[in-house]
Amino acid sequence: MSAIFACIIFAAVSGSSPATVAAIGSIMIGAIRADGYSDNFSVGAIVCSGSLGILIPPSIILIVYGVTVDQSIGKLFMAGVVPGIFLGAMLMLVTYIAAVKGGFKKTKRASNREIWDSFKDAIWGLFVIIIIIGGIYGGLFTPTEAAAVAAMYGFFVVKFIYRDLTWKQIPEVIKSSAATAAMIMFIIANAMLFAYLLTIQQIPQQLAAWIIGMNLNKYTFLIFVNLLLLLAGNFMEPSSLIMIIAPLIFPVAMKLGIDPIHLGVIITVNMEIGMLTPPVGLNLFVASGISGLSLGDVVKASVPWFFALLIGLFFVTYVPLISLWLPKLMYGG
Repeated sequence: MSAIFACIIFAAVSGSSPATVAAIGSIMIGAIRADGYSDNFSVGAIVCSGSLGILIPPSIILIVYGVTVDQSIGKLFMAGVVPGIFLGAMLMLVTYIAAVKGGFKKTKRASNREIWDSFKDAIWGLFVIIIIIGGIYGGLFTPTEAAAVAAMYGFFVVKFIYRDLTWKQIPEVIKSSAATAAMIMFIIANAMLFAYLLTIQQIPQQLAAWIIGMNLNKYTFLIFVNLLLLLAGNFMEPSSLIMIIAPLIFPVAMKLGIDPIHLGVIITVNMEIGMLTPPVGLNLFVASGISGLSLGDVVKASVPWFFALLIGLFFVTYVPLISLWLPKLMYGG
């Protein structure tokens, strides 16, 4: 549950699901294993909670949706907060139930002094979140620039404050970082090539046109949109899929009275789930790479948390207030 919470926090920094899985998974999977949990338990929890990276702001996918259909990025960011926390809570609930049924022993509760001492030790590391989020929302730098600032700050803290890094270890750190980045970028590049193949064959457009032509009401339309996105998400990288599908379904959704901000959150949650389904589930490949498990084992491990996300998608789809409460509070209307 702490690992899931860490994914929620890191999601507010990265805006990327594969990056969240890589960053948190490389630290927490080993720690969870060391505490006596099975490989399936540790990997399953991380790979699914890492998907929150594209929902909790700042979200790359929400930006792509906003730009594609000309909607407020600020409202979309606010709309992603409550659903992200809601889905994170559902993943924690599944973890708790599975741990109780599995008979995992509780660890000894830390004293208030130990908690305070740990917080003091971690404060320099936690400050990177303030730098990134404060810098982006304060207009000091772009998300890309924020990544560079965070990397330099992290190096300074680890090298000169925590003193956990020697000069001799730096080449190995660079090598490891490059390997992880190359793995993610290689997967994305191939996903985009596959998306291009589907696009030139007009497959997503044909599916969308079929659904639009059925003259559905608002509720059945949302069912078919979810099915379309879940199916297409199996084969396409999220940004490419949104740029293809969103302009097709957006006008129909507006005629049916569906809020455009709510629609953006629904699409993004579907993209989350697409990150967990082969053959182009980016999170699965990243988790496989950092855990050493086969892709099939990662898929099996993620099943309980995967179904929790599906249930969460149902609530996000048919309870618009989950997505719209915070934007209305912040922006009115």
